[in-house]
Amino acid sequence: MAALTANRNTQEILCHSQKFRRIRQVKGNCTIFVGALTAVDPVTGKACGAADSPGLIVLGRAEGYAPDGRIIIKSGMFKYDNAEGEEKLGEEDINHIVYVVDDHTLGKKGGMNKIPGGVLREIDSDGLLIVETGNLAICNA
Repeated sequence: MAALTANRNTQEILCHSQKFRRIRQVKGNCTIFVGALTAVDPVTGKACGAADSPGLIVLGRAEGYAPDGRIIIKSGMFKYDNAEGEEKLGEEDINHIVYVVDDHTLGKKGGMNKIPGGVLREIDSDGLLIVETGNLAICNA
């Protein structure tokens, strides 16, 4: 799949998951669409759309922009796309860490950098993944 090219209505799953909002500057040359899985560069502290880029830390879903141009990122449980082919997630992957393919897609292994995207909590009847993002300390193990 290709990264987003427009805003997306990324459905939130309401549960007892802790919700937390963060506001970050957007990294230069990054376009973050509302609804995108969003990460932060730990060196600069600036946000960009989740990708298979070294060291990124996924924080959650892009909610919108503050008046000063910073991005609002919300942690919680959201529905994202399932990868295809050998990356496709199945029932056996529930409660396991899933990895970033792009800013709206998660898979079993991710790319070369294996960026953790969250924990798969369910695969909905529509085939979308219900993923908990931004609440857990996830390491590249």
